Amino acid sequence: MEIELTTAQEISETSRQYNLHSWSSQGGLKPKVMLGGQGIYFWDGEGKRYYDMSSQLVNLNIGYGNKKVIKAIQDQAERLAYSSPSFAIDVRSQLAKMVIELAPDNMQKVFFTLGGADANENAIKIAKMVTGRYKIFSRYRSYHGATYGAANLTGEPRRYTSEPGISGFIKFFDPYVYRAPLPFASEEAATSYYLSQLREQIIYEGRDQVAAIFLESITGSNGVIIPPKGYMKGVREICDEFGIMMVCDEVMTGWGRTGEWFAVNNFDVKPDIITFAKGITCGYAPIGGVIVSKEIAQHFDNNFLYCGLTYSAHPLGCAAGIATLEYYKEAGLIKQAKERGVLLGKLLEDIKEKHACVGDVRYIGLFSAIELVKNKETKAPLVEYGIDPEQTMKKIIGKLVAKGFYTYSHENSIIVAPPLIITEEELENAMAIMDEVLSDVDEMVKTK
Repeated sequence: MEIELTTAQEISETSRQYNLHSWSSQGGLKPKVMLGGQGIYFWDGEGKRYYDMSSQLVNLNIGYGNKKVIKAIQDQAERLAYSSPSFAIDVRSQLAKMVIELAPDNMQKVFFTLGGADANENAIKIAKMVTGRYKIFSRYRSYHGATYGAANLTGEPRRYTSEPGISGFIKFFDPYVYRAPLPFASEEAATSYYLSQLREQIIYEGRDQVAAIFLESITGSNGVIIPPKGYMKGVREICDEFGIMMVCDEVMTGWGRTGEWFAVNNFDVKPDIITFAKGITCGYAPIGGVIVSKEIAQHFDNNFLYCGLTYSAHPLGCAAGIATLEYYKEAGLIKQAKERGVLLGKLLEDIKEKHACVGDVRYIGLFSAIELVKNKETKAPLVEYGIDPEQTMKKIIGKLVAKGFYTYSHENSIIVAPPLIITEEELENAMAIMDEVLSDVDEMVKTK
């Protein structure tokens, strides 16, 4: 294939002219050109190399240039590039079996989608079909996708353009202990408070009207908020009490990110439904899915499943998924994520201790966030929720990127989630850049 655009400037200018770039005002946009990548690094149009410390969108778990996955896609494209979802084909059957074998042992079947948003769309439909109810609970600090149903499921500001919303979507508060309205003596005390609030809200909404409670097993882009002790089990008990489906969004946390195949394994909880995407193919080809329990699978033995997508279980995505899951096992990446996570946690705690601008650090496996504040004592956020008129966070990310540390921020938190293949030396070197930039931010907060 011949590429007509040969310079970084041509690529960038053509992109500005013809592409609509997501989550951006288009007028002053100057998209960075990416020309290639290998391992945990990628390089831009000028040849500058970057540590990819967010795994792009927390999905590139195996890094760039994985030969096993690339070859699997190539081989599948030559053999059978497409098949309608109604057919049984080898890679479609094999990947489904592999997913169920790695999922919690109460799971039975999987419905494949193209990504996380449509996985959540179909999970909403499944929960409503099975329960016959219409209300869906999800949290304010959540992101579940940008399609219309997933955007209504989402709690944070990216939902606003989809409002007025769909009837029946109800929001509740995340157990965000660092910013809790009350001081808690322990994690268990925080859990008791948040669960009692959730249970009361369900009763007020009509306990027989609620189909599902959706929650990211660990809140992702909205700050890597890790549930306090007992919280996930408590949600499971509330769901059991009222006949509600517990749906865990593992789009970002599934497939090893937290040092377990699924984040729910950290909490010894078995949901009714798990949604996933991202790490199953690490972006090498699009695929996502909805994993359902044995009870839900049996429900559809005699009830019609009103779910369908032209590209559901696409052969190229399935081939990539098989190769990716095999590579996780061969390279021991799930265990490695947990081990590297110990080092990342130590580095983050050192940063928190050293820098006046760091209010909190949260981490599990290779999934973490650094929360920035104006004042550690008052916990005043560096930028207010949903408002950053001076583009403070964008400037901070710009400083990191200029020094070769690529990641993104959301509200007043910086995400740190490198590929699972990162070495200890690479992790230490990259975090040294973060340390350096946060020193600049310390000076910034002195003037605020």
